[in-house]
Amino acid sequence: MNNSVVSGHGSAVSDAVLDFDGVAFSYAGTPPTPVLRDVTITIRRGEYVTLVGPSGSGKSTFLNIVGLLDRASAGRYLLAGRDTSGLSDDERTALRGRSIGFVFQAFHLMPHRSAVENVELAMLYNGTDPSERRARARDTLRRVGLGHRLNSLPTRLSGGERQRVAIARAMVNQPDLLLCDEPTGNLDSTTARAVLELIDELHSLGLTIIVITHDPAVASRGNRQLSILDGILTDHNTTGDHDTTTRVPT
Repeated sequence: MNNSVVSGHGSAVSDAVLDFDGVAFSYAGTPPTPVLRDVTITIRRGEYVTLVGPSGSGKSTFLNIVGLLDRASAGRYLLAGRDTSGLSDDERTALRGRSIGFVFQAFHLMPHRSAVENVELAMLYNGTDPSERRARARDTLRRVGLGHRLNSLPTRLSGGERQRVAIARAMVNQPDLLLCDEPTGNLDSTTARAVLELIDELHSLGLTIIVITHDPAVASRGNRQLSILDGILTDHNTTGDHDTTTRVPT
């Protein structure tokens, strides 16, 4: 991989990419069922944050709110400095496409499209000039070590190669945040290690990363570790460098 900085749209290293202020989420009912409880946290540009928690702990809800897939029931969420609270669905979709790159456990690649075509799909709706899409997709695949597999279909790629295509697709729009949901969950240990090393390298180039996992060994790779249990988020950083608060509900 070359040494190009791959991250985002902000102007300063100290910029907050994610800012939660009292964010909560509950399922409607009588009474409502709380899933995420009153979270206040700031994640700054260039951080590598991992979140670990068991099934049912609230980490998927956290991911969905960060990724603008769900709306918080309460609180304020700023993404790259923009308040998301009052955005329409179309505005949220546009901001998500511009500011967040997603990497999923199951890859979510189009099976009948080549690697380069899968990466190009991420640029269809964000205004990228069609004449630039192919060149940018090829360049990004080369940066993740797949220059020799540009025209291969996902069915002809190994699990690790498919995840690298997914990472390239997430990176190609130079997002403010790379959001990874169990990125090694479908991989053997050797391939998982290679993918995690790639994520480490992307972080070293300046990309802001959140990895959500159930695996403490994966979580330990981040330079800031969070955990979640019963919807309560805990920050295990003890240096005092981060602006973060979690509140236990009464």
